[in-house]
Amino acid sequence: MVEELIENLRIASKRAGLDLSDDELERLFPGVNRARKQAAELRELIAAGDEPAAHFNVPGAARK
Repeated sequence: MVEELIENLRIASKRAGLDLSDDELERLFPGVNRARKQAAELRELIAAGDEPAAHFNVPGAARK
């Protein structure tokens, strides 16, 4: 399974224009895995009915 995920990382890096060695991919893997887990945790916090703000006002900003 790890080999498959590293291969996915290789494909993504090539799409981004990076030609990384196997060693570089293996060193990046733990950080990428951590970021994926954190993104999943954040998605769980957002309720399906929540909508992003349509606009926001900066306090103290002058209107023109």
